[in-house]
Amino acid sequence: MPRRLSFQLYSAREFPPVEANLAMLAKVGYREVEGFGGVYGDPKALRSTMDANGLTMPTGHFSVDMLETERTKVLTIASTLGMRHIYAPYLVPDQRPKTAAGWRKFGKRLAEIGVWVRSEGYSFGWHNHDFEFVKLPTGEVPHDLIFDAAPLLDWECDVAWIQRARANPISWIKRYGDRITSVHVKDIARAGEAPDEDGWADVGHGIVNWNKVYGVLAKTRVLHHIMEHDNPSDLSRFAKRSFAFVSSI
Repeated sequence: MPRRLSFQLYSAREFPPVEANLAMLAKVGYREVEGFGGVYGDPKALRSTMDANGLTMPTGHFSVDMLETERTKVLTIASTLGMRHIYAPYLVPDQRPKTAAGWRKFGKRLAEIGVWVRSEGYSFGWHNHDFEFVKLPTGEVPHDLIFDAAPLLDWECDVAWIQRARANPISWIKRYGDRITSVHVKDIARAGEAPDEDGWADVGHGIVNWNKVYGVLAKTRVLHHIMEHDNPSDLSRFAKRSFAFVSSI
């Protein structure tokens, strides 16, 4: 069983209130949660509810723009909630570079953010989706370009997004295992299944080969194993079945 099982609260965004969700997650057995922008409105109140349920938030997501322009706010949220690892999670389509030079420039932006984040005592990394693994016309891959330009950048590896990009998660985990500090444990439904859930599945109930994935993850720096489903139809079902499966590995 992985040492630290967590839950990305983005998965629960359509099932308010957060207070009830935290109580449910604690009852299932989770001891950690991961934050994102939608839950940071009142960090002190959130921390109080987490404490009451025996939950911690060692990892959190902040947008690139926020990390560049709202340092004080980021630090207030992170310190109040007890984070240790900060990740930039996404680029909207119209902000994604089109060229190798553009991706290298973006990597340098992340490297610059990492300098100040680490100076405040936090680690800093990038959380992938699928677009970083789509080859450019030159044959280069954005994920490589980002990490080449930011040699100290950590990686929160989202296994299912790599597979959705028709890339091989095992190969990429082996290639950048020394960067991985957290992993998003997310699964993909079989063809034709779960159209109401955007083709995602509860962990262990889809097509990702988790035995192989965990075989290579065991050789990385990964600390936090974070359950995520981008559009579950039943939050409690997803939380329970995913926790049970990963606990059995």
